[in-house]
Amino acid sequence: MKNIVILISGRGSNMEAVVRAAQAEQWPAKIAAVISNRADAGGLQFAASHGIATAVVSNKAYPSREAFDAALQAEIDRFEPDLVVLAGFMRILTPGFVDHYEGRMLNIHPSLLPLFPGLHTHEQALAAGVKEHGATVHFVTAQLDHGPMVGQAKVDVLEGDTPDTLAARVLVQEHQLYPRCIRWFVEDRLTIADGKVVIDQN
Repeated sequence: MKNIVILISGRGSNMEAVVRAAQAEQWPAKIAAVISNRADAGGLQFAASHGIATAVVSNKAYPSREAFDAALQAEIDRFEPDLVVLAGFMRILTPGFVDHYEGRMLNIHPSLLPLFPGLHTHEQALAAGVKEHGATVHFVTAQLDHGPMVGQAKVDVLEGDTPDTLAARVLVQEHQLYPRCIRWFVEDRLTIADGKVVIDQN
């Protein structure tokens, strides 16, 4: 039974999707905690209503990124996580923090990486005139949005799309992709070799 800790900053819709999938599919894993850097994050209420421990570590309470990450790491490690899941956690993490969870921290990014890392991905996709857009699940490394990729989901970019309409369709795919990739981790089907993820299909 693996322990999963999920980090959020807001509503946490991807966190909700993961929790629902874990419960419905009876994963060999426990969502041990949901932690936010914001006390007003809506996802904390959802987690508590599902019997999941919650905690807040406010970045505003610390003088530096390093100090905040140290406090956050201490809180996460209380739950002895096998996997840390970033689900709309809007903080850039320090290299020391990332190294501590090497090979056991996943993120979902709303673009088909390596295209459009960083923020405002839907605006970037529309400005670039791409025909396809989507989401990527990847292991987290110190280089922002560049870790080994676990899986991707694609949507067509439609004529007349706005950032909001495109984001809404991508989000539907995120809610399917992220739980699937996390389940692969839980089932020990993911291996990182030469900087790439190998998925055991058996």
